[in-house]
Amino acid sequence: MIFRLKMKNILFILIGTAIMSFGLVHFNMQNKLAEGGFTGITLLLYFMFRWDPSYTNLILNIPLFFIGWKLLGRNAFIYTILGTVGLSVFLWIFQRYSIDMPLKDDLLLAALFAGVFLGIGLGIIFRYGGTTGGVDIIARLVQKYAGWSIGRTMFIFDICVIGASVLTYLNYREAMYTLVAVFIGARVIDFIQEGAYTARGAMIVSERNDDIAKKIMDEMDRGVTVLKGYGSFTKIEREVLYCVVAKNEIVRLKNLITSVDPHAFVSVTVVHDVHGEGFTLDENKKPIEI
Repeated sequence: MIFRLKMKNILFILIGTAIMSFGLVHFNMQNKLAEGGFTGITLLLYFMFRWDPSYTNLILNIPLFFIGWKLLGRNAFIYTILGTVGLSVFLWIFQRYSIDMPLKDDLLLAALFAGVFLGIGLGIIFRYGGTTGGVDIIARLVQKYAGWSIGRTMFIFDICVIGASVLTYLNYREAMYTLVAVFIGARVIDFIQEGAYTARGAMIVSERNDDIAKKIMDEMDRGVTVLKGYGSFTKIEREVLYCVVAKNEIVRLKNLITSVDPHAFVSVTVVHDVHGEGFTLDENKKPIEI
């Protein structure tokens, strides 16, 4: 049985669990804010029965390990165990060597910190192929088979767990600030997953497509794809150019197009994920390290 594990992935998964654990202990637990997913269940058990989350996290995740093994593959399963155990270890450490951060008089700030720390931590873990077990496994499976973003799936599941927390130990004020933290966390997860920037895709319709395409390739070193289009109003077939550039290149691209044809029609869209030469591959077709 061969596992192709990367030390870089292992390192960043551990960093992610450390960041997440720090946020849970210092912002959620210190300010009595709930959380979603299995982490929220461990907090619920902590506030109700004082059960240590570092232990309950492991106990609750054991059944889901079998699901992860069957559906996520061997490497993902190992990374999941690493993330789950790492989370429990860092929770244990930060609970015993914590920093006092009294923010009960400013729960909005506590909620923002909680959402950012958990979002960054989980985003890093997911980006490098790991999970922390629980709903993280479910969210990855939904992303794989249904195409939903991880943040969206987790947000829905979180609402259910937070609802249970409201019925047990949360008051309405803490519940609302918990929702703020969960929402921020979900957005940060998606941001980390998609990368620090998004690309831009441009559809170009012009009478001088050849000149525009040549200038884009020569001056911007970007590829251009020629698509066949058909004008519904004019009933004329014509070529449409499609080009993907980095976000910081879009102004340059539009200026270049205008310099060739001021009357060109240009439609720009946000591209959340790009794979291929110039983005994830270099000019020699070799992967570009993240």
